[in-house]
Amino acid sequence: MTATVAARPLRQLLLASRPLSWINTAFPFAAAYLLTTGRVDATLVIGTLYFLIPYNLAMYGVNDVFDYESDLRNPRKGGAEGALLDPGLHRRTLIAAAVTNVPFLVYLVVVGSPLSWLVLALSVFAVLAYSMRGLRFKEIPVLDSLTSSTHFVSPALYGLVLAGATFTPGLWLILAAFFLWGIGSHAFGAVQDVVPDREAGIASIATVFGAAGTTRFAIAAWALAGSAMLATPWPGPVAALLALPYIATALPYWSLPDERASAANRGWRRFLWINYACGFVVTLLLIAYALG
Repeated sequence: MTATVAARPLRQLLLASRPLSWINTAFPFAAAYLLTTGRVDATLVIGTLYFLIPYNLAMYGVNDVFDYESDLRNPRKGGAEGALLDPGLHRRTLIAAAVTNVPFLVYLVVVGSPLSWLVLALSVFAVLAYSMRGLRFKEIPVLDSLTSSTHFVSPALYGLVLAGATFTPGLWLILAAFFLWGIGSHAFGAVQDVVPDREAGIASIATVFGAAGTTRFAIAAWALAGSAMLATPWPGPVAALLALPYIATALPYWSLPDERASAANRGWRRFLWINYACGFVVTLLLIAYALG
């Protein structure tokens, strides 16, 4: 019984870090660093581990602490889509995020350069600014989506800078497409929370633009991301097709009324699985690029 009770806080911390999303931040860093350097070294391993777990605990754990009041009204919380953290665990979550992040950040600063420090600082700032009281970028419509996208693109940008990559126009287009994908993904994810966010007084992109308007915004962002990939070097244009399943998933909610916004959760759950499938395809494309 004691072991079970002791395990509950650890389980909630695990849920707070969103295990389903770990790969979304670790993979961009690892792929960017490995493709640039062509080697597996300590920095690749440590950086990947950092963006796999501690980074996500900071990002989502801090969010769960400061969003507790709105999470109480949100039926999605309390499982794989986010922990409903007991108030008694809030301080412990913030401490755990700090304790797990600092050693990795110290190492990454030591092995980095001033430019990589700047990118890493931007990445960590975006993680904290999204949720923390006094900043709360998540309550500034559009900036919330921009900040959320930064959470996923900045590990890739950091990996490239840390590895000393040469930034060609094609590489900038890939990063822009990735950023547009992140904007659309955040916006669509916010649609399902229109009602609980409004009840909690949270002004997100979805509460301001409405469920239908935000869905259309997300579709436009994904379409632009796909268009940008068409102009990248081969096999980049193949990745442009990956925008289609995201757009197809969101299209049924094109005219979704606000009072039925929670229905978008079905699309969001499908979106999570599409991420894995598209991630697999991206991995194959990266392998083909590396071998070519």
